[in-house]
Order: sequence, then C-alpha cells, then structure tokens
Amino acid sequence: MNVPENWLRDFVAIKITTEKLAHLLTMSGLEVESFAPVSPLFSGVVVGEILAVERHPNADKLTVCTVNAGKEKLKVVCGAPNVRAGMKAPLALAGTRLGKIEIKAAFLRGVDSQGMLCSAKELGLSDDHSGLLELAAEAKPGDDVYKVLELGEHVLTFKLTPNRADCLSVLGIAREVAALTGTELKKPDIRKIPAKNDSAHAVEISDADGCGRFAGRVIRNVNAAAPTPAWMRRRLERAGQRSISALVDVTNYVMLELGRPLHVYDQDKLRGAIDVRWGRKGEKVLLLNGEEVDVDAGVLCITDDSGPIGLAGIMGGETTKAESTTRNLFLESAFFFPEAIAGRTRRYNFASDASHRFERGVDFGNNVDGIERATQLILEICGGEPGPTVDLVKRLPERKPVSMRVARAQKVIGMPIPETEMKSVFHRLGFDFRIENRIFVVTPPSHRFDLEIEEDLIEEVARVHGFDNIPAHPPRAPAKMHAAPEAQRSLHTVRERVAACDYQETINFAFVEPAWEADLAGEANPVRLLNPIASQASVMRTTLLGSLIANVRTNHARKLGRIRVFEIGRVYLRAAAAAGPLSVAGLQQPVRVAGAAFGPALDEQWGSAGRAVDFFDMKADVEAICAPRRLRFEAAAHPALHPGRSARVLSEGSQAGWLGELHPRWQQKYELPQPVLLFELEAGCVTQAPLPQPTQPSRFPPVVRDIALLVDAGLLAQAFLDALQAEKPAIVQDVGIFDLYQGQSLPPGKKSLAFRVVMQDTERTLTDTEADSARDALVELWGRRFGAKLRA
Repeated sequence: MNVPENWLRDFVAIKITTEKLAHLLTMSGLEVESFAPVSPLFSGVVVGEILAVERHPNADKLTVCTVNAGKEKLKVVCGAPNVRAGMKAPLALAGTRLGKIEIKAAFLRGVDSQGMLCSAKELGLSDDHSGLLELAAEAKPGDDVYKVLELGEHVLTFKLTPNRADCLSVLGIAREVAALTGTELKKPDIRKIPAKNDSAHAVEISDADGCGRFAGRVIRNVNAAAPTPAWMRRRLERAGQRSISALVDVTNYVMLELGRPLHVYDQDKLRGAIDVRWGRKGEKVLLLNGEEVDVDAGVLCITDDSGPIGLAGIMGGETTKAESTTRNLFLESAFFFPEAIAGRTRRYNFASDASHRFERGVDFGNNVDGIERATQLILEICGGEPGPTVDLVKRLPERKPVSMRVARAQKVIGMPIPETEMKSVFHRLGFDFRIENRIFVVTPPSHRFDLEIEEDLIEEVARVHGFDNIPAHPPRAPAKMHAAPEAQRSLHTVRERVAACDYQETINFAFVEPAWEADLAGEANPVRLLNPIASQASVMRTTLLGSLIANVRTNHARKLGRIRVFEIGRVYLRAAAAAGPLSVAGLQQPVRVAGAAFGPALDEQWGSAGRAVDFFDMKADVEAICAPRRLRFEAAAHPALHPGRSARVLSEGSQAGWLGELHPRWQQKYELPQPVLLFELEAGCVTQAPLPQPTQPSRFPPVVRDIALLVDAGLLAQAFLDALQAEKPAIVQDVGIFDLYQGQSLPPGKKSLAFRVVMQDTERTLTDTEADSARDALVELWGRRFGAKLRA
C-alpha cells in the first residue's frame, strides 16, 4: 500500500523527518518497506504556457509552439499529439539535464527549438509518453515544475500484515502516527450534506449473515463527464491508483482516505429495488473487468429485479455501471462480513481493492461518513442534487469487551510499565475502556477486528510504548552443560547411521492420497483433512511407505537406475489403534524411520557381478542401523508387502517395525518394473541403544564344530537358536546357521539345517574331548526338543 506523505501530514501535523517516521512505524508493527520521492531531483523545468501552435514547414508530424516561459517567449518544436494553444505543460529549458539526457537548443528540420515540452515519462513520473503532461490551469508560467507538482514529496510503501486492515487507508495510518507521537489527529471535515430532493432508491437485505449494513444515496443531474481535478489525480496516482473518471476517482479517493469502499451505479439502469442476497445456482453476472462468472449459494450478490448486478464486496457489474453519460447515480456504502467475502476472489482468480479490504474487515461505523464524504466531492466536481441518505442496518458485529490484567501485561512485556502509561496508550489509540481492580476492560472500536484476546491488548501497549524502549536483559539462570545419555541417540544421529548405509534422505508431506493408505496400510478410515490443499493430499498418513514409493517412482521416471531413499517423520494414527507417546485430540503421532531400495544392490563395478537388491540386503541394513541392539525377524503378512517375502521386526519381545518386498499387486499398480524393498521402524527401536557390556577377551584359541541336522521342514531356524539360551554349555560362545538344504536326497517333509558352533574358554585351551562333549550336548538338546537328528 502506497501513502503519499503530504496526504498523511494533512491528518497529523508531525515535525519529524520521513526517515524517522518510517522507522517509528516499522518498529510499531507497520512495516515501511520503502520510501522515496515521487521523482528524482531535477531543475530547469518550468511551467510553460503554449500561446500558439503552428505546423512545422518541413514535417507533417511536428508543430512549432510559441511558449510563455515566464520571463521570455520561446520557440519549441513539439511532436506531441495533444499539444494545443492555451494548455500548460512542463518546459525543459536549454541546459537542463533529465536523467542521462541534456536538453540543448537545436535546429530541427530547419526550425530553431529552444527547449523541450515534456511528457510524464521524460520527467520520471510514469511510463506514459503518449502526450504532454498537462498542468493545472492555475499554474503560473515560469514557476518551477518540481515545486508546482510537489515532486519532492515522499511516498511510503507499507507491507501490512493481514490483521491490520484498519491501516489500509491514510486515516488508518494517521491514527497510528497520532498514537505513537502523541500528536492530535485531524480527521477530514465531513459535513452532513442536506438533501435537495426526495429521490431515494429502495434497498433490501435478504441475507443479513452476509451483509449487515447498507447505506445509499441518490444524486441527480450530475455531470459525469467533468474532469477529475489535478490535485485528486495526483494523489490517486501516487497512491497507486489510475485515474479513470470523476465518479470512479471519487470512490477510490474515499476508499484510500477513509478505508471505506464505495460503488456508483447508474440509477437509470437499475431495475427495481436493490437486494443483497446469496446467489442462486444457474445465475450469472457480467463484471466490470469483462468476465462473466457463475454464482451459487456460496457467493454474496448485489441484485435487482433483473438478477445479480455485482459480486458483493468484490466487483460491480457491467450492466449498471456509471459512465460519462450518466445523469442520475446511486451511491452504495455497505458493510459485508469478512466470512462472506474471504476466498471468493481466489475462486474467480482475480482480486480487487474492495475485496482486499472487506475480507480482512472494514469499519462498519463509517458507512454514512463515506456517503457524505463522497457526496461532498461529487458535488464539488460534477455538481448535482443529492437526495436523502438511506441507512439500512440489519446486523453488525458484536464488540465483545477484552480484559487485560496490568500485572500480566508487565510480565509478558518484561518491564513494569505503569498503569497510568497503559491508560494513556489506550486513550491515544481511541479505545473505550474502564478499569476494574487493575484490570483494563476494553471495548474494541468498529475499525479494529484484530482485538480479541488479552495478548492483543498487551501487544498494543508494547508497540505504542516502543519496542526500542524495552530493555534487553541477558538471561540470569546459570548455563549448565548436561551430559547426553549414552543409551539415547538423537534423530540426527539416526539420520547419519541410515545415510551411512547409502540412503538419501527425503522430506515429504504428511498429507497423502487416500489410495495409498488403503493399499499400503490397509487403513480404510484415516484422519481426513477438512480443507485439503489438493484432492490427492486429503488424508493424514499412517505409514511412510506411500511417500517413499512415490519418491522411487519419481526418480525412476528420471532414469535413475539405483535408488535408495529414507525418511524420518511422524505418522498420524487414531488413538485406539496407535502405540506412541504423543496424543493430541484423540490421535497418536509416533515418529518412524522408513527406507526404500530399488535397482541393483551395488553400483556397477568390476569387482562383483551385478544383482538386484533383495530381502537380505535390506535386512542387513536394518540390523546395521539398529546395532548393537539385537533384532528378531518373524515371517508375517503386511498389506504392503509380498506374502512370502516380509517379516515382522521384533526388539526385546515387542514389535518394532516391518521389513520386506513390495507386494506384486502394488508393484504393478504403481508401474514399477522391479521389486522395491521396504522397511519401516518405530523411532524408539533406533534411538534407544543398549549400553556396551565389558567382557574379558580370551587369550586361548577357539574351537569350531559344524553340526548338520535333519529336521521337519516346518520348523524355524530361530526356534533352534532360542532353545540354546537357557541350556547351552558354558564354553559355547556363539551359534549361527550357515546352510539350509532342501532336495530330493532328503526324506519327504524334511530339510537340513547346518549350524556353526564356536567354543572358547578364558582360562585354558579346550581339548577335543570337551568340544565334542559340548557339541553332543547341543545335538541331544535339539533332538529332545525338536526331534532333530544328525544328518548322515
């Protein structure tokens, strides 16, 4: 938002520099993004009065002008199409420098030219070079144009936050400046314009939940073709508004001055009473921007007997707009609830200055002031005969008092601001309040929609007192370094461990497709979003696998052959089905670690033959990530995984995650040419690491024995290892399986398991007899528990 400084100083007579003013406003929460003069400084450009215009004898498109420069009359060659006798325009005298151009006396096509008549572009005011910049008729020939046009005036550009809609006007900024500096606020002199006739236009509000107040006035016999005064055009242009016509310029001027959007109708084009209501399916309206849009029950419309004639609070309609031929007009000043306007401009993919204000909140107390101010300006510029102002009020926002405790404010701000100063702040801001037992009870004014809770009032006290005036105290608590627990790893350390296994980290949205949840988690009722950013991201994820598969698909589509990705993030489970420490609104949000591998197990190299990554590669990665924690793997079914190539991961008897190959059905559905290996672990399994236990290494050589057993085909190798834990001989240090054989040489329903047994003692070297005795004890144990026999 652009605010011309002179316009602002008309409201509040401050005596500080522009730089200090910009800093003061920025530090109060109204960021001044930039401030700069209207035009770069120049001299030598004066007001020139064109006395005569003659055709150039040697050029069809040039004219020779006699110009009164104040002290002398000059001959100037000009090519502007709008040049005419009697007009006044900027004249750059010989020797003047405009930017990189130096104006010199020249001989143009056989005629002397003693200067240059200028357009707005040549003065650096705008990009308009279609013709001469016409000056006001009262400008005196020979006067400095830089001073006449007030080109040294600074324009402040504000970057306002959405909650400060009250500052989307010069009056709003002036209120802040007056409060911050303690200067008196000089509001515009808005007088009630008496009616000169009984003309009125009927107004109805059918839907008060969208429109709470509607004020209007008929003005007859106006001259809509009257030119906009130069002072108004200048202020509008410096505020970022293009001058259109006198009537439109007046409404834009009042909007910028008071923050009150207005609209002008040609009354003769209206058909019956104006009614503010929600749209109906099938209705359309042709807007001022030339677009025809459909409306429905979610769009607030201005209507008459012909149907919708505008989008309330957004844009008027083409069929009832005021034009240069308009004689009788109807002036609208309404209050629309922000909820009725917000989001509609995004739906139609365009916005307007009015919608920008209404969707944030417009002062519902200045409707009539806006009408009176606009009437005053219209009568001054276009003439006319006003009728009575009609003000229809149906429902206005309730101003609920907000309480602020003095002690609480002092604690939050961090300094003992006196109660008297808080009282002064609220007075300067124009708030109505009372004090009850050191509690301020404030009734927010009609232009402040951002004052709802105690902290809002504390913020007002702090910023008007001045953030610069709040002392910065260093913390007084002693800083102590605490040792990190050895048994706890940070998630950053976990990331490093997974990355060390050759995985690349990804960060994905927690919003996913519902189909992913149904396919990969078997979740038919995930947590749904009320307002999703896209239809394909409408539920909260209960697994990280869907996002990782999407990452694999994206990278494979870009011709990557070997892909390894992982993610550490939260999943969102309903409390009844969840297992995790964090519960919010009936949800559990545990952190998980998941990874996906696709393509060859190793990059192409000469040292090993190429092969695809498989279940056991992924199992090795999981064991490395969780080491030194010992994991167990049990064959089990998971909705996302291959029925025969998936396993449940167990840690200390509890489920810690899943591991396996993507189900062929999903591999085909998601168009993946090769299997994807996946794992997903609870973060606690990875972040909790057992402390190392010291053991005495043996100085004596180990003895190794291999045992091949014939067992039932349905028995699991893990069952044999579990059986050893309670009954193995003391000298047995480690037992591991190294071979599985199934073939026709074995009896039906049997398989062969081969175990390697490592035996060692810390005090002496074992004899063959001791080693063989321990081996036989193991065979006897397995035979007794599982019916296993030594394979011949």
